[in-house]
Amino acid sequence: MIHDPVERGRALGRFHAEVAPRLFRDLDEAGLLSDVARGRSREWDCFALYACVRGLVAAGGFNRETAAAIDALHATALAAWTERSPAGETSEARRALIAERYAEYGAIGQAEEASGPAALTRRLGEAAARHLAHPAPASPELIEMVGALHEALAEGASEAVRRGVTA
Repeated sequence: MIHDPVERGRALGRFHAEVAPRLFRDLDEAGLLSDVARGRSREWDCFALYACVRGLVAAGGFNRETAAAIDALHATALAAWTERSPAGETSEARRALIAERYAEYGAIGQAEEASGPAALTRRLGEAAARHLAHPAPASPELIEMVGALHEALAEGASEAVRRGVTA
């Protein structure tokens, strides 16, 4: 594991920047995204970032070091997003969206804690797919794939942290 928690978070931020866009393209190439959803990469970025946070916590528990790593992860991700943000989008707007989605996904995690990992994956997939597909309903295939990709990303993030991958 990367011993310095700030570098751990930065490394995971680089991991997110590399992997999350590829997974979003996978959703598109699978034919699961509408024209509207293709423009919602911000929603996917938030969901993928949440998966990275879950991976950090899974790898090291939740303590001060993990909190510092999460802060560094967010700073790294926000810096990367600022470079490629659409005109007029502020980092404050992005932070607000992240906070809103984290509150929603965290509530789902708490509600599904006793139901097991499959129920959690399904509920998180439903929530993220709903945001991606809005105003249309999310297809069952989109829900399933978004949930599966989220879990794979959380597991990959956890493994990257455990192995000390610096991206």
